[in-house]
Amino acid sequence: MKLIYVVIDGLGDRPIQELGDKTPLEAAETPNMDTLAKKGKTGLMYTVGKGIAPESDVAVISILGYDPFKCHVARGPIEALGSGLDVKNGDLALRCNFATIDQSGRILDRRVGRSLTTEEAKILAQAVNAQVRLESHPAEFEFKNTFGHRGVLVIRSKTGPLSGEITNTDPAYERVKGLGVVKVGAEMTLVNSEPLEDDEAAKTSAELVNEFVQKSHIVLERHIVNRKRSAEGKPSANVILTRDGGSNLPDFFNINRKYGVRFSCFVDMPVERGIARLAGMQMVDLPLPSGNYEADFSLRVKKLLESFADFDCFYIHIKGPDEPGHDGDFELKTRLIESVDGHFFGKLLPKISLSDCIMCLTADHATPCKLKAHSDDPVPLLISGDKVPGDGVKRFSETECRRGSLGTLERGTLLMPMLMKILKETL
Repeated sequence: MKLIYVVIDGLGDRPIQELGDKTPLEAAETPNMDTLAKKGKTGLMYTVGKGIAPESDVAVISILGYDPFKCHVARGPIEALGSGLDVKNGDLALRCNFATIDQSGRILDRRVGRSLTTEEAKILAQAVNAQVRLESHPAEFEFKNTFGHRGVLVIRSKTGPLSGEITNTDPAYERVKGLGVVKVGAEMTLVNSEPLEDDEAAKTSAELVNEFVQKSHIVLERHIVNRKRSAEGKPSANVILTRDGGSNLPDFFNINRKYGVRFSCFVDMPVERGIARLAGMQMVDLPLPSGNYEADFSLRVKKLLESFADFDCFYIHIKGPDEPGHDGDFELKTRLIESVDGHFFGKLLPKISLSDCIMCLTADHATPCKLKAHSDDPVPLLISGDKVPGDGVKRFSETECRRGSLGTLERGTLLMPMLMKILKETL
């Protein structure tokens, strides 16, 4: 018996008037996911907890069975590790975005209009690494672009450990009980990092981050890539926003040893890759998203089938619908959900037998198009297979899953033990 555990990033949403008061998932044609819903149990799930609009890393950690409140999770070190950077305890690692600001420090676009290419970002990152020197304290840094506007920063002190107990320079996110969460109603102005603890490590860390942001802004502002972008009417990638600083890697249990299974992981983004490595999963090499969703989703099916005999459990993270949720593009989000259904599930289901598999499908969080941000809404959940009794639900959607026999899981950490229990019961 195999477990295929599929997480669709940002899938959940809220009713949209232009879609007839349906969510994008409810408006989408999803015959394959609906078939799974008819064959199994459904419900809703708060991926971290009610009232918490989580970042993706916190949500993924939770729905893989790790308590984010006990693991002292910070996204920076996880993302840096998943990007291939050398990260040790005592180094300060941060998630970054190239962004656009005006002369007053007002943030015009946190993601450079999503128009910054990975190649442009690579050139800008090389310039920052070559031209910026940290002088407020003895320290060195390594900045790496990852995909599009995204990047990671690692600062290494020459005199002692640094601290992740600092605030973000990205005003859209804040730290709550050590977790990164969306800051509702934030004023979009570049802010300085501040220490959250009254000690030298936190003060030094905040000062180094501020120095990096200020000096890299000068380099980016005058760089030929940005001058060319401005001449073409494109937003300038003239500042680097930082968030989710951390100075220690979380201590995760090995998921294979805990449950007595062999886990394989199909992810492409750095933060999910870092989580998979820390969990002890075997990672299948995947390229970064190409923008050709049919090819990207089909490749995951191909890779999954190639390794099907070698593992017991398969964790697949599909990025697609999250970005149009952030952009408020409900029509594109609907189309991408249909693409996931057709090009992933439509090609996978004919190649496997649900008598030999348990299929779990859910999301890491909701990204409502109205909010253009993550929310605390519970996400739809289904667990399906020939040996899983159905509960009469006909469609995989927020509204239908609310009627399901699983009810509403109050925490994402409850899901993985439930899946492992079902898997062992059906052997």
